[in-house]
Amino acid sequence: MTNSILDIMQTYDHENVILCQEKGLGVRAIIAIHDTTLGPAAGGMRMLPYASEQDAIDDALRLARGMTYKAAVAGVNHGGGKCIVIGDPRHDKNEALFCLLGRFIERLGGHYITGEDVGTNAFDMDIIGRETRYVFALPSGEEVSDFTAIGVMQGIRASLQQVYGSADLQGCSVAVQGIGSVGGKLVKRLIEAGAVVSIADIDQAAVEQVARDFPEVSVLPPQEVHTHPVDVYCPCALGAILSSRTIPELQCKIVCGAANNQLADEQCSDLLMQQGIVYAPDFVVNAGGLIAYADSYTPEGFQRQRALTNVERIYHTLESIFALSGQQSIATAHAADLIAEQRIAAMRQAKSAMAGLSHIR
Repeated sequence: MTNSILDIMQTYDHENVILCQEKGLGVRAIIAIHDTTLGPAAGGMRMLPYASEQDAIDDALRLARGMTYKAAVAGVNHGGGKCIVIGDPRHDKNEALFCLLGRFIERLGGHYITGEDVGTNAFDMDIIGRETRYVFALPSGEEVSDFTAIGVMQGIRASLQQVYGSADLQGCSVAVQGIGSVGGKLVKRLIEAGAVVSIADIDQAAVEQVARDFPEVSVLPPQEVHTHPVDVYCPCALGAILSSRTIPELQCKIVCGAANNQLADEQCSDLLMQQGIVYAPDFVVNAGGLIAYADSYTPEGFQRQRALTNVERIYHTLESIFALSGQQSIATAHAADLIAEQRIAAMRQAKSAMAGLSHIR
């Protein structure tokens, strides 16, 4: 991006960007808060060795905005935020770093609530939790990736229903790109449902482990997985995998996966529609983790069955998106955006009306 941070914030209507540093510990982090109309900003803490600070800031702004839309469509009473930590999670993690990040978050007074993301885990969140109340945590034995994987399964079933008139996964071919914490759990669920599964990942050790656990899976080269002829292409790695270059190479009927920001740009959703591929918008499909986290932040605390029920509603949310897409002849990504924006606008109007009523004596 060539514009200044303030220009970008104005374009996408971000509320705050906080830059955090501590020279002694080498801490460099960005907290982006996009929109708090629906409630406190929620979004995970991502730790990656970004090539530049600008790349990290761009990612924080993009991901925070995505969280706003994810929460809005999922019916969660949170806005969108993100914390980006510049560093290699394999080498740069330490207790002092996460304690300091917890203090930074505590200073925001609840405007931002963090949780696990790429490069961070539940243990890291436990350390952060020593310093701040504003961290999502599930009870012992629960993993947020389980709920994300369940949501993706619901997305795949809804997409199959849309394309084939049946949500049955028996015999359905699925190529899963990325077999990390979510992708690995998704592979297990797909196989249990009778799907024919192919996998790909740049982490060869992870591929070998999944292949040992599930000998029935086929292994594909990472650079070719998106070209494999399947019913469902399921991106579960990092984003921007769907571009003007890769979309013409797709040989699938459906794209539905857990990866964030799968579209390289806004035109890609139109390209998918033109190619006759049903796209299940990523921020709708991968909302299961956020839904579970939001459940844990209720006054009565986490209730597993309630969380599962809300995650399973992703199926019906996608049905509404597919219907709106057909009615208005717009791409599914645009339909999902429209539903999110309508909820945010309605709540903003309601809050404005309530503020006006509070002045009446």
